[in-house]
Amino acid sequence: MKKRLAILSGFFFLLLSLTACSNQQGEAQAPGASGNGQQVELIVSAAASLKDAMDEIQRTYKQERPEVTLRFNFGSSGALQQQISQGAPVDVYVSAAEDTFTKLVQDGIIAEEDGVDLLGNALVLVVPKDSTAVTGFADLGKEEVDKISIGMPESVPAGKYAKESLEKLGIWQDVEAKMVYAKDVRQVLSYVETGNVDAGIVYKTDAIASEQVSIVATADPATHSPVIYPVGVIKQSAHYEAAKDLYHYLQSDAAIQVFEKYGFTAAQ
Repeated sequence: MKKRLAILSGFFFLLLSLTACSNQQGEAQAPGASGNGQQVELIVSAAASLKDAMDEIQRTYKQERPEVTLRFNFGSSGALQQQISQGAPVDVYVSAAEDTFTKLVQDGIIAEEDGVDLLGNALVLVVPKDSTAVTGFADLGKEEVDKISIGMPESVPAGKYAKESLEKLGIWQDVEAKMVYAKDVRQVLSYVETGNVDAGIVYKTDAIASEQVSIVATADPATHSPVIYPVGVIKQSAHYEAAKDLYHYLQSDAAIQVFEKYGFTAAQ
């Protein structure tokens, strides 16, 4: 009898121990991240203008989700959209243009409920530091202004917005021959910083991050399409739940404060 009680007592102790371990594992697991506590790598394709802000987001998110590593692929929104459409392994997409984002939604690559307008930005005219040749958009048509840089309008949203603004101002025909097209806004900024062009049109967020350029004018928002940055989760993400967690984090007050620090505004 005593032997039987000892066996039963040992069995119940083992059962309680297993239950306790199971509860501890459940409590330690971060909800919505990897799902099983394993290390996860998320690939985020984001507009080049987001680089500085995203580098900081990477650090703050690591504090929230130490098991998740963010790997960024920065570039023009159009090029990134094409990569995703062709099957590139991406988990989260942050575009600087609504049309490239909408294309992925229409093609069923991003579910409509998994996308939202995240940020806003402004378009500005910049010149090399201490340059006085250009003081506003009207000066771009002057004979002494030789080269102007914008992103390629077909694939770079900032370039598309810049062309729209110049057309609306009625000076595109006067400046088209002066254009030096760049693969993204960061390349436009580099051309201005090095003095390879007399002026460039970039996002405000890129301009304020550089100590080598001066902002001489801000484009009237009425002259171009709204500068909106949508974010969405790729439907076929290999780590959908972890990607959805990041998607929600990017909309949090903590993340928005980081974006605002770099000159972005929260989307209305």
